[in-house]
Amino acid sequence: MCDDFIHQGLTHDPTVSRRSFVVVSAAVAVLNSAAATAQANVVEKDVNVPMASGVSDSALFYPEDKGTWPAVLVWTDILGLRSVFREMGRRLAAEGYVVLVPNPFYRNAKAPVVDGTFDFSKPEDRAKVMSLAAVLTGEVNISDAKAYTTFLDQQTQTDKSKKMGVQGYCMGGPLTIRTAATVSHRIGAAATFHGGGLVTDKPDSPHLMIPQIKAEVLCCVADNDDQRDPSAKDKLREAFAAAHLKATVEVFEGCDHGWTVRGSQVYNEAGAERAWAQRAALYKGNLS
Repeated sequence: MCDDFIHQGLTHDPTVSRRSFVVVSAAVAVLNSAAATAQANVVEKDVNVPMASGVSDSALFYPEDKGTWPAVLVWTDILGLRSVFREMGRRLAAEGYVVLVPNPFYRNAKAPVVDGTFDFSKPEDRAKVMSLAAVLTGEVNISDAKAYTTFLDQQTQTDKSKKMGVQGYCMGGPLTIRTAATVSHRIGAAATFHGGGLVTDKPDSPHLMIPQIKAEVLCCVADNDDQRDPSAKDKLREAFAAAHLKATVEVFEGCDHGWTVRGSQVYNEAGAERAWAQRAALYKGNLS
């Protein structure tokens, strides 16, 4: 289970220093003035999403203007719903989307599931989230995907005539692929960022669900993930080609696992912005 969710790039890297991985960071960079102004016109709500296994505490974002917009589901990394993913939710909504960022660990804990500093080099810190992640089996992912997308379609702000987007980070990568396959009639675009465990040797490997997908897919692969398993990207490309899907699988040279998430010790702003721009183009071409 560990290898499905944690890649070495998220753990302590001695070449970086002994800094802790900061979950809720007061040092999060402020967006440029234009983006900040747009986000000021976004409505943010804490919502409780009815699930087959209880209620998921989640965050919902949408433009404050009257109207309807395509919906987007965001799967977080293994540290769950927290400030940096709320920032992403606001930024996405400012582009003209109804965005849901759920707490994937709602069965066991309310968000944020960790607070303060968090260092993946410490076994005691890793243990805090690994037990939570272990619950997220493929079957559970599929059930949750159905509930979250249903909730988004129930929002008056959602334009149900438009396809839906889904994106995921780290462990959210497999959840993204499974979502796109499970509710393929609704998902028009899917994006993964340093997705962990997209290709495994298990019978429930996410890449085996690619034939069920109807969306265009973007997979942004971390450089060190590719170095560890260079065959994974080739298997993804082969699976997308066999399914006759339009897909981009790109290795981001010099960007380590976790590079798109502000506060990560490996955050790479230039690489993160390039990945964000590719995702924006994907949505513009498939959700508008």
